[in-house]
Amino acid sequence: MAPGGGTGSGRLRKHSVTIAGHRTSLTLEDAFWHRLQKIATARGLAVGALIEQIDRDRAERDEPAGNLSSAVRVFVLEAVEPR
Repeated sequence: MAPGGGTGSGRLRKHSVTIAGHRTSLTLEDAFWHRLQKIATARGLAVGALIEQIDRDRAERDEPAGNLSSAVRVFVLEAVEPR
């Protein structure tokens, strides 16, 4: 357990992925990474493929390039809390 009785789900970790043939990294809290893995599994995708889809979808919506880690967090939140 993490200090304070938590499970460490707020701990930031760096993850390396390949997007469009290029290696990149993103930093996510464990809770977001684990939920992203569950979403990818449910969709029959590898985590890297799902992240690539998230990146491609935001480009198609003409959203600013911005931070990939932030885009992944928003995607996970929208996936667990449908509109």
